[in-house]
Amino acid sequence: MDEKTTPHDVDPESVFTDTPAVVGSSTAIKPQTRKLHDKDVCFEEYHYYALKTREEEDSVAPPKTTWREILLRKKPAHDVAVGDDSEGEKRAAPRVNLANREARSHVTDKEWSDASRAMRTASWGACFYLITTDILGPYGVGFAMGTLGWGPGIALYTVFGVCAGYSGYQLWHAYLGLDSHEFPVKHYGDLAFRLSGPIARYIVNVLQALALILVLGQITIQQGQALSEVSKFRLCYAVCPVIFIIVGFFLGQIRTLRAYGWVANLAVWLNLLVIFISMGAFAHSPPYYAISTLGSAGGVVDPASITPDANGVYPPIIHYAGLPPSGSFVAALNGLLSGVFAYGGAQLFVEFMAEMRRPRDFIKAMWGAQFFIYAVYLIYGCYTYYWQGQYSYTVSYQGVSAYGLQTVGNMFGVISGLIAAGLYSNIGIKVLYNNVLADLFGAPPLTSKPGKIIWICIVPIWWIIAYLIAAGIPDYFGFVSVVSAATVMQFTYSFPPMVALAYDIRVNLMRATGGGFDPSTGEVVRKHSGISYWIKGFCSGGTWQVLLNIVNVIYCLAAWVVTGLGFYAAIEGMIAAFKIPQVNSFSCVSPLNLNP
Repeated sequence: MDEKTTPHDVDPESVFTDTPAVVGSSTAIKPQTRKLHDKDVCFEEYHYYALKTREEEDSVAPPKTTWREILLRKKPAHDVAVGDDSEGEKRAAPRVNLANREARSHVTDKEWSDASRAMRTASWGACFYLITTDILGPYGVGFAMGTLGWGPGIALYTVFGVCAGYSGYQLWHAYLGLDSHEFPVKHYGDLAFRLSGPIARYIVNVLQALALILVLGQITIQQGQALSEVSKFRLCYAVCPVIFIIVGFFLGQIRTLRAYGWVANLAVWLNLLVIFISMGAFAHSPPYYAISTLGSAGGVVDPASITPDANGVYPPIIHYAGLPPSGSFVAALNGLLSGVFAYGGAQLFVEFMAEMRRPRDFIKAMWGAQFFIYAVYLIYGCYTYYWQGQYSYTVSYQGVSAYGLQTVGNMFGVISGLIAAGLYSNIGIKVLYNNVLADLFGAPPLTSKPGKIIWICIVPIWWIIAYLIAAGIPDYFGFVSVVSAATVMQFTYSFPPMVALAYDIRVNLMRATGGGFDPSTGEVVRKHSGISYWIKGFCSGGTWQVLLNIVNVIYCLAAWVVTGLGFYAAIEGMIAAFKIPQVNSFSCVSPLNLNP
């Protein structure tokens, strides 16, 4: 006998009880009259509206961005129709504070759905550029190869690349079944909330905000070092990140990802230009020996391999087929974490999909970007390691010895880094705004004038925090390891299989038992509850699905093991780095300057 419940009768978090669901009946509660994150909404209701939204999107032509639109800032007619510009917003979105529950009660069903449609304007092409911009350049791959050797380095980057693509597929798969115009999924934490409840959402949101501010700080460290190197260390190092973030104040005013997609286009080509310039420099000039002790592969694997003799002659370039024989376990793990960081874009995939007209097309952008990134990373990394060997530096173009080419690479890198930093700032502020200011304090929507004013005020505060992190922890390589272990590993490799597993358990059991949501009455039909719900769901969907569930469990456990090892290696590496005199918090001496 089926159990019929209202959304209030079934708690999606009741995973440790096996009590039968309460039988009841009531008129359906409209989505706009609920709390912004209402734990009483069941998975079945989310899934019902998600299927309805996907059906609507499949009948809509995908948006296209042409060079004419990019240069003239002219929006096509189909974008204006859904309210992508200021005039369209007034027609499509209700002119009320949607964060206020009482105000939402006066919004019609169409106005509520149109408010979601108005924020969905990005094409899959724009997302391709955003993903490739989000990946912070292949500049650390040569260094990672130097700590791992040819075989392990190539193997690990291949494995991490495949796994990152699979993780992106898992997030996309769950997103399509949970997002709708009635209940839009805006952030990574929304997936966790709808599958595992409020506590999971809080954990993910806090960790994502931390990840985004840390990555912004990491970019600031990298570009601060670049500016100090360009100035030949005459400019106080503590001032260099300040210059970077002041420019970021202005770039951070871009609010929509569609608009940012235009800027991201430039970043992709600048990164490729830096790659080609540094490749030419590596082939025609020696490594930059002077900074090798501060961040080269040999510096962390075998310091003797980069130490000059009594005559000041540095050892010849060395390559290893396997793990360096004199290398330490910590050094190999830190090289591995550099590979993890290279594929850290999954933490923003949900935010990208949330602003797409047709999220179903995201899979094309994601796989296309992953293949492009993998090819560029591996080719460039192997090339760098071939020419520089154990002298391969953590930021490859900063290891160019010819000052002119080094400066060109640094300046182009600063521009592309600024664009990437702006992207992380954009998403980070949205996570803060939607989950703290709007949810807890009733802040107005970002499309409104008060919302735009609040955004303008938040941007400089966000970037100043990034500066404090950058100036306080100038060890770039150690900082990358900490960020990778603490946040990137989770969002790219640990959380996606957990999300996919929870989603597949719920949807397959619902299909197998004939459960679902009745929009006319608000009733949810669910035959199981408590621990039996999860056990039976794990075993539902056929043999292939059960095997896939087992694979996801193993995948998740392996990711957590790597996380633990990564923490150990990152902390040990940071302790060793701060023993170097040049690596000091809030110092005028650049970490790259060996002769202060």
